[in-house]
Amino acid sequence: MTATGNSTSTMPGIDPSDPRRVPLDVLKPSDSPRARRQDEEHVRKLADSDWEFEPVLVHRDTMRVIDGMHRLSATALRGRREIAVRFFDGSEADAYVLSVQLNVRHGLPLTPAERRLAAGRILRSHPHWSDRAIAERTGLSGKTVGKLRRSASADIPQSHTRTGRDGTVRPLSSAEGRRIAAALLAEDPGASLRELARGAGVSTGTVRDVRDRLRRGESPVPQGRRDGAGPTAVPPRLPRQRTVERSPGEAPSADVAADLASAALRKLIRDPALKATDSGRLLLRALLTTELTPDQWERIADALPPHSVPLVHVAAARRSAEWSALADALAQRARGAA
Repeated sequence: MTATGNSTSTMPGIDPSDPRRVPLDVLKPSDSPRARRQDEEHVRKLADSDWEFEPVLVHRDTMRVIDGMHRLSATALRGRREIAVRFFDGSEADAYVLSVQLNVRHGLPLTPAERRLAAGRILRSHPHWSDRAIAERTGLSGKTVGKLRRSASADIPQSHTRTGRDGTVRPLSSAEGRRIAAALLAEDPGASLRELARGAGVSTGTVRDVRDRLRRGESPVPQGRRDGAGPTAVPPRLPRQRTVERSPGEAPSADVAADLASAALRKLIRDPALKATDSGRLLLRALLTTELTPDQWERIADALPPHSVPLVHVAAARRSAEWSALADALAQRARGAA
């Protein structure tokens, strides 16, 4: 008779080859959300039985038990020195998720408090997963996971996408998906609508609309969706370039500069010379994916968790220096051609 559990040999990341026998003393305790690590009575029952245990599941990199601590202890209680194991190849964070998932499905069930604790940890390690994807692995409802995400938003890294239970990556807002689709179109204008939709996490109809907008020289994101709001009835027109009286050498106002930059980007999108080269497509992609409003940049800054602020500052300062260097080089080139 075989003890404990459904076979895990066909799950992703688990070595499908035959189990291997390893010494008990090389295995490390499970990284489990259980408040009570082990049920000693359950261990004794397993040890006293005549069952042949299923192999325990072990994280290969750390030799930490993912699933099977009771079987491990029962094997030691029987006086054995080795045990059959299957190996999982993946990150420690993914190993923890798998441990939770397996403990929810079989064996001694996790308590509601233990499941919420596990969901909180998975939210921090896999913030891009949807609430339902995390709920499925922790045995909670999607609504419960959503509440946990909102209550701990300051501790959870922010992601612009969510990966669903089917593995599909979807943007949090249609505006973000449209910007991604525009960048992909700039990089590969010949790609099919289906390929682009899959890459951007939006529908083929949305990609078609983005493509048509770019051909007309319009923004890929309708005005009402620039900040993630709902759709607008009338697609926006390209903002007119305003003529503003200012002294020689005086910099344009922020609003005028934004309009000028928007108009310039619309013209660049229509430039066949840029779209025909790898470097041109790379430039368009970089410009499109960072086309955010001041309010959006402010919200991004406000939502950053404190521990991420220094790192983002370093990365943003570097990007700013790179863009400034490009602008200076182009300005010098323009002066030389004048």
